[in-house]
Amino acid sequence: MILAVALSSAVGALALIVILFLFLRYCILDNTGVLQECLRLVHLRHLCKRWTLPIRIARRTAFWLEELNLATRNFNDINLIGRGSFGEAYKGLLQDGTIVAIKRRLATPSQVFVEEIRYLSSIRHRNLVTLLGYCQDVDMQMIIYDYIPNGSVSSHIYGTSQVSANTLEFKHRLSIAHGAAKGLDHLHSLSSPLVHMNFKTANVLVDEDFIAKVADAGLRILLYRVDGAAASQMTLDDPFLDPEVKEFGRFSVKSDVYSFGVFLIELVSGCEMKSEKSIRKWVQSCEDLNDTSALVDQRMSKSFTSEGMIDLLHLILRCLASPGERRPPMNHVVSEVERIRDKEMSLTTIMGEGTTTVTLGSQLFK
Repeated sequence: MILAVALSSAVGALALIVILFLFLRYCILDNTGVLQECLRLVHLRHLCKRWTLPIRIARRTAFWLEELNLATRNFNDINLIGRGSFGEAYKGLLQDGTIVAIKRRLATPSQVFVEEIRYLSSIRHRNLVTLLGYCQDVDMQMIIYDYIPNGSVSSHIYGTSQVSANTLEFKHRLSIAHGAAKGLDHLHSLSSPLVHMNFKTANVLVDEDFIAKVADAGLRILLYRVDGAAASQMTLDDPFLDPEVKEFGRFSVKSDVYSFGVFLIELVSGCEMKSEKSIRKWVQSCEDLNDTSALVDQRMSKSFTSEGMIDLLHLILRCLASPGERRPPMNHVVSEVERIRDKEMSLTTIMGEGTTTVTLGSQLFK
């Protein structure tokens, strides 16, 4: 009985070996590639164990009207946070806990709108307000952005949030300028450079850590491509608008540099530039840099060096230069603001907060 069981097991094992041999011979001689495919899969499995392969997950860009209604309590006025070139803006809370800003306007749904939003939402940078997606209804278009809690820089230096102006020392303002410059530079450094066309102090937002984020990047060109509204949105008395754009009607990266120069004036002076005339008046005051008191926001407590301030004033004048070809590119502006900021950070840290203006040795022999 035992012998019979042993013989049966041996025969079974032999039969299995024969079947396996015949299968391998079939794969090789008939050139079916089955064996090679099996070996390839084993090798691929081995590679996957050694390396974690990146998986690209497509970002969601389309939002449902129902979820936006829920997020804003049916666009209740209590959630209204502003009005701009794309209509009203509302603060909203999505079901996943994300706080968003939703801009909406009356408009007919458009495929061009969808394509533009998909492109703009692909542009990501630490110093740009992230465009999350869009929503279209029968007679409504909406754009969904990340919500930036501390509002615009303009509100902090001459607007409704002036209470925080005392905390914005020169080095803090330089950090804001540096972040905004990096945001613009990223737009200009894209393979197909994106001109902002509407850069202004009100479009530089600050988050809870006062990190600057440029808002509305690409919005003016979106309006132009969707419904030709760029001309109607461009007011010739806008002080941030490059005079060359007013004259020739053409935007360029250098027109963004001009707008950045006006932004720096407001950041340094703490005053709103309401017209091109007010900018010219401020520039004329720069002729005598031995006395910067009329140029600088007195709320900065003089915790800055004369050399650092004068370097920034020189940069402002270069950004406003005419013709536009004389203006520096944004990557140079980024480097220069960073240099001035780092120097101020080191010197004012040594001097201490609230120290009176210090004239450095390099200033004594000018």
